[in-house]
Amino acid sequence: MKMIISGGGTGGHIYPALAIAEGVRARRPEAHILYVGSRQGMESVIVPQRGFEYAAVDIAGIDRSSMLKASQSLIKFPKSFFQGWDIIKSFKPDVVVGTGGYASFPVVLASTFFSCRSYIHEQNAQPGLANRQLASRVDCVMLTFEEAAQYLQARRIAITGLPVRPAITAVDRRQAYKKWDFSPGIFTLVAFGGSQGALSINRAMLGFLDRMRTEPIQVIWLTGPKHYETLKEQVNSLQIRQGEIKLVLMPYLDHIEDALAVADLAVCRAGAGTLSELAILGLPAILVPYPYASDNHQEKNARALLEKNAVEMIIDEFLDGDTLYNKIISLRQEPQLLSAMAANMKKEAKPNALNDILDIILS
Repeated sequence: MKMIISGGGTGGHIYPALAIAEGVRARRPEAHILYVGSRQGMESVIVPQRGFEYAAVDIAGIDRSSMLKASQSLIKFPKSFFQGWDIIKSFKPDVVVGTGGYASFPVVLASTFFSCRSYIHEQNAQPGLANRQLASRVDCVMLTFEEAAQYLQARRIAITGLPVRPAITAVDRRQAYKKWDFSPGIFTLVAFGGSQGALSINRAMLGFLDRMRTEPIQVIWLTGPKHYETLKEQVNSLQIRQGEIKLVLMPYLDHIEDALAVADLAVCRAGAGTLSELAILGLPAILVPYPYASDNHQEKNARALLEKNAVEMIIDEFLDGDTLYNKIISLRQEPQLLSAMAANMKKEAKPNALNDILDIILS
């Protein structure tokens, strides 16, 4: 069997594509897999490092900052479409799978003119432009959020969820407490803003700790490398009583599952990958959607879970230390509410997401 997998532009599109590729390789070791992405995107580095054959098309994301820049981006599309056409004609895949992003669009679109089966996976509650345009042409659209279906005209829709790294559920919680030197009986908060951090979350966390400085709590705060040194100095100036607040301040954590394993509550952005990991763990969260996400999809993701009473949400514009403090304290003082949120979050988990996706595309 021969398969093309395409997705790129951001990690939110690349890592689901890689999870699918690795799942196919495990289930069908004889499969010949080709990953198609852009020449300049991060996938051009990440994918070959994971041991997959890689081909590229000349395309870049649409720059919406001006009509001129958007036009310059769109001019590249015909060339990328015919490059995708040539790749498919030469490779002769049985299956083509797209996970969204500008790199996948010309490849999956070209595949719909051939006899191969074609599929797309949409990670967010608000589908991206590429997947909205492709939905009516492919054999099946696989979704993480059922709410996304209302935006799509498709032949077939399957709610599969988003593949989550096995490491997320493999952590021994007792060992994780020992790693951080934390006590199981004390309320534990983990705060992070993605690999680069989030300035708004960092500022709010600083204000939160200033108000919280004498109350017992355990905190793991991942600042991002850019903000770490400045925040470290500011935290030190708060003169936090270490006997009451146990704070682990880090720029980044390679294995974030070690932090999530001990947490009672998370403060974070609302990317689909993060939310799928929180759901698998049944970890409630205060979500602060990234305000510049395309189509405002992070807020749509957050609202989908907010309506199911699985999370709380603070719009980035209105986030400050006092607002965050009040949200955290209200949840901490109502353990039954927090438990209900955890149970509702767990209901959203799709632990068999990868196998369900593989069943569809390999059938």
